[in-house]
Amino acid sequence: MSFTLFPDTRAALAADSLTGLSVGDAFGAQYFVPGMRPGTVPPPPWPWTDDTEEACCLVAALTGGDDAGLDRDRFAALLGRHFDPYRGYGPGAVVMLRQIREGTPWPIAAAAAFDGQGSAGNGAAMRAAPLGAWHADSPARAAAQGALAAEVTHAHPEGIAGGVAVTVAASVAAAARLEGGPVDLLGAVLAHVPHSRVREGLVAATRIRSAQEAAYELGTGTRAMAQDSVPFALWVAAHHLGDYRGAVEACVAAGGDMDTTAAMAGGVVAAHTGAGGVPAEWITAREPLPEWVTASREA
Repeated sequence: MSFTLFPDTRAALAADSLTGLSVGDAFGAQYFVPGMRPGTVPPPPWPWTDDTEEACCLVAALTGGDDAGLDRDRFAALLGRHFDPYRGYGPGAVVMLRQIREGTPWPIAAAAAFDGQGSAGNGAAMRAAPLGAWHADSPARAAAQGALAAEVTHAHPEGIAGGVAVTVAASVAAAARLEGGPVDLLGAVLAHVPHSRVREGLVAATRIRSAQEAAYELGTGTRAMAQDSVPFALWVAAHHLGDYRGAVEACVAAGGDMDTTAAMAGGVVAAHTGAGGVPAEWITAREPLPEWVTASREA
């Protein structure tokens, strides 16, 4: 990259991505309410879910220095302190985060998940976009930080690969905003994602041209796994990079884990468009972000 980012700029980019992530999450979650159908805008307010709560913890754990990156111990402590099981967390995440809250070191809690296999879920990916926007000046740095952030809760290679993919996507999207010009989002992501089923899905995504085909071939998160949600969400982001509304509506129209795919795609697209690309009335409809993350951004 040919530009330098100062701490305030990094924080602003991450905040824009968090806005897009949280609005996408809250918007998508409303379509699990009986009677809500794609093509209609839900009545406010729109509560957000665990996707936003974890993303807020990630943003709050970022430090101001260019090279300092993520404080993983602080991130884990924030996850344990703030998690609300009624926000839609899966049972495995609830057990792990309770262990962390009660003092179990995060490497032990993450490694013990799913009978010692570690989580291959999409939790690391759903929260990752603001971290990528923070590292808009280096997709390689974003990939490394994405893996480190994922490992706090996801010891399985697929869960880590999903976190890396979304982090890099947001980094590339934010860089394109700053530099201008076209971007091959999926190609840029593939340059940094390790061999995995997530990567295989991203390769398949490069050949897909319609949202219907993308949903059918890649999956829409119905299994809540990184490999059946990240490729679809990044296909949507790549094909709607300048159109936030179109991106999250495409996630809802596809069905599946709508809040999570909309959070991923929304966080990446808002890294490119800025918060100004998110409909103002949607930001107003979204439940306000917690005061503790707002305070961390203003500090």
